[in-house]
Amino acid sequence: MGDVLAGFHAAWEFESDSVLIRYERGIRTPKLFQALGERRVPLEAIAGVTLTPGRRGTVVLRVEPRPGADPLMEAAAGQLKEGSDPYRLVLPAERETLAEYYADELRGLLSESGKTERYLVPAPEAPLHFKAYDGKASFDGTSVTFRWFWTGASSAKWKAGDQTFPVAGLGGVEWRSPEMFEGYLRLLPRDAAAVAPQADQDPASVVFGLGYGPVHESLPFAAAVLAALRDRGPAVPVPVPAPRRDPADIAERIRHLGELHQAGLVTDEEFSSKKAELLAEL
Repeated sequence: MGDVLAGFHAAWEFESDSVLIRYERGIRTPKLFQALGERRVPLEAIAGVTLTPGRRGTVVLRVEPRPGADPLMEAAAGQLKEGSDPYRLVLPAERETLAEYYADELRGLLSESGKTERYLVPAPEAPLHFKAYDGKASFDGTSVTFRWFWTGASSAKWKAGDQTFPVAGLGGVEWRSPEMFEGYLRLLPRDAAAVAPQADQDPASVVFGLGYGPVHESLPFAAAVLAALRDRGPAVPVPVPAPRRDPADIAERIRHLGELHQAGLVTDEEFSSKKAELLAEL
């Protein structure tokens, strides 16, 4: 079709084999949309199209992705708020006739349904990172790393030390929205047999909190890891060398440790021991 339909916060360009969604940037645009930038949704990834009345004199055009077609929606698992749904285009009510035209045209091009065997919508690209309440999560495309914060991490995580998880050893990702109570991101091992501990005690999880692990950062992160899991080959043992730490990160950790020491929350012995550990990681 090659036509463009512009709505609030996004514009959809209808092509012969896909819909290109370009999200606006602005203070009123959901941060998730701004983080995504644009997404190309192949027609084979779409199960259906709906047009429904919206709020305050608007109509909503929505494409329904097929199950398994989009790692972002798979990671979200129905937890996204309506206003942050990347497959909704909100339009003024006076454009309903035009929207209905495009909906009908799009329906006529759809021929696939049911669960897909592979992701059809590209995941956000690595490297990705975000700050959780108890640590910093990083993904370089092949492994996920959790580096704990001295103040936020539980004693169980601090004793376990910073964690690195090769994609080859993972079986899944569990994301609980930070907009819900006790949100977290948990990495699931390939052979998960035992019941996982609470997220704040689990070294394979980072927990969210007010201002930590926001949707627009942690959800694309989870989606990228899921996509890497599906693209991986057979599981093989992967030796993981201890990563070299960023000197700026070490300096920040030592500065923070010094503040705790001055406040009397860390003893002289604990301060000296932990400072030596951090310097040894350079």
